[in-house]
Amino acid sequence: MKKYLAKSKLKSVYVENNKAIKVFDKNYNKSDVLYEALNTARVEDAGVNIPKLLEVAVTDGKWSITSEYVEGPTLTQLIEKYPDKADDYIKKMVEYQISFQKKSNPLLLVLKDKMNRQINSIEQLDNSVKYELLTRLNSMKNHTKLCHGDYCPDNIIVSADAKGNIEEITAVDWVHATQGNASADIANTFLLLKLQFGDKSDIPEKYISTFCELTNTKRSYVNEWLPLVAAARLTKNKEEEKELLEQWINVVDFQ
Repeated sequence: MKKYLAKSKLKSVYVENNKAIKVFDKNYNKSDVLYEALNTARVEDAGVNIPKLLEVAVTDGKWSITSEYVEGPTLTQLIEKYPDKADDYIKKMVEYQISFQKKSNPLLLVLKDKMNRQINSIEQLDNSVKYELLTRLNSMKNHTKLCHGDYCPDNIIVSADAKGNIEEITAVDWVHATQGNASADIANTFLLLKLQFGDKSDIPEKYISTFCELTNTKRSYVNEWLPLVAAARLTKNKEEEKELLEQWINVVDFQ
């Protein structure tokens, strides 16, 4: 019997026979489906413990990706249920991210190349701002660490005991995975947490300070990526995010 986990206009995800099946709309770009499957396989090849890709198929004109099903709540659901444990959850979230950032796969898209194309494609950005962003991007160190690209509590599946203590953690939706600078991925997740929890929550700050503490990374170095990841995020054209993203794009604030 099918158990639906998520539904939208373009895709739906359901569980059947202990497998997670993502079905795409007939109008969904075939190359995007295959790219998502390929990226997932490359993350597996890098040695990251994630739900394994099992099958790519097409039925009645609809493409689908089948993976192992990992039972458990998302980190978002766990934070909502046990808000007093948020600090511990954020630490576990960071520790898992640090662990997969130690991996790499040279076949993954280079993060700086992707961001360069994204920033160049933003028509609403003033040319002078775009130039400053691209200059900064090109000056950043070239790394080959595995970056998730959409690492947020909604994409983190956990196993927890009866008291809400996390026992295991994994991440899903690796379609945006790249090879690049770990701090860029941290800056991106910080931005996603800001979009999810808002300015009133201390979760985004707790997250970024925990990473800096555990990795001995200067906060200023992560901050240098914030305008860049905000600009890249603008390409999603989400009107509800535009105001916050444009605030972070002001490169003057991060000199």
